[in-house]
Amino acid sequence: MENVGFGLGLRHEHYEEILAAPGKVEWFEALSENYMIAGGMPLYWLDTFRRDYPMALHGVSLSIGSIDPLDEDYLKDLATLIDRVEPMWVSDHLCFTGLRGINLHDLLPLPYTEEALDHVAERVMRVQDRLRRRLVLENVSSYVTYAASELTEWEFIAQLCQRADCEMLLDVNNIYVSAFNHEFDPKDFLRGIPRERVRQFHLAGHTNNGTHIVDTHDHPIVGGVWDLYAEAVRLFPGVPTMIERDANIPPYGELLAELDVARGIAERVMRAPAHEAAE
Repeated sequence: MENVGFGLGLRHEHYEEILAAPGKVEWFEALSENYMIAGGMPLYWLDTFRRDYPMALHGVSLSIGSIDPLDEDYLKDLATLIDRVEPMWVSDHLCFTGLRGINLHDLLPLPYTEEALDHVAERVMRVQDRLRRRLVLENVSSYVTYAASELTEWEFIAQLCQRADCEMLLDVNNIYVSAFNHEFDPKDFLRGIPRERVRQFHLAGHTNNGTHIVDTHDHPIVGGVWDLYAEAVRLFPGVPTMIERDANIPPYGELLAELDVARGIAERVMRAPAHEAAE
């Protein structure tokens, strides 16, 4: 695994600030769909930062869990972007985003059944063959469950990683959100994921509405998510960490300060004696 440490999502609001203060992060994650174009300023900026920083690509439109056919045009454009960027890894979400040709513009959870597992594993392997690399899939936050589900989310993910030989982007905030909404122990989720399959961490903020939490990515990270991140670092040491902020974008310096919190937590966990870290 690449030892690239701590990164941020590449957002156009910060382009000038990044240029003015180079070297503040180890890497950036770029949203694939923002750069799957033939030319223009977005690609100019992407090339500019790619010269100085390692880059990961992160998508939202693969719809790997859909029953619709894979979008071959999308995969072609993604492959072209991969050739241009040469990213450390390429990720998307373990979900579906539409049905029968209708894009619902959301990251919808799957039923965790053996039938769905067979279906998704086959599609993941096809995408990996097309892109000539392992796919990294992110756990989504969810607000509904399916009566048909036969497995827990973490059991489904663990089996998918084994069957399709793919990897996982472990979104700590999404685990926290789903655990609150569905009343499970988030640490059970972490303990159910194979250590060798975790490629990256996401951290983000959310909106707590009292009865439920919505994954909005528009607030600072809360204490409960930081605590869960500490447990994730203990279980999956050395995994690269990235903070996502998609709305109410603060100045670059504020996100750098939040990233320093993540660094501090990871350092404390890794320095802790083994018996203390296991508590």
